Amino acid sequence: MVNITLANINQEFMSLIPEHRLQIHKLMAEGTITDYALSVDRERLWTVIKADSEREVYEVLASLPLRKYMLPEVHELMFHNKMTASFPALSLN
Repeated sequence: MVNITLANINQEFMSLIPEHRLQIHKLMAEGTITDYALSVDRERLWTVIKADSEREVYEVLASLPLRKYMLPEVHELMFHNKMTASFPALSLN
């Protein structure tokens, strides 16, 4: 789990948001990032990253366009439970 403080928000930061969102969506589609949340004041992010080491987490963070505006705190989790949407089984008859 990564707690991220966003710092020095400026025009360059704002211009990087679309590229950043595309990268987040790509990482979520791959299953690397499982959760991603932004506080209402837009100063904090929380994300859960699947990785085998803290180094891998920092490599994922380094791939993000907003990385130079991010002050991350990495917390290793023992487990992470979440409710996922499920669809009823399809009947083929």
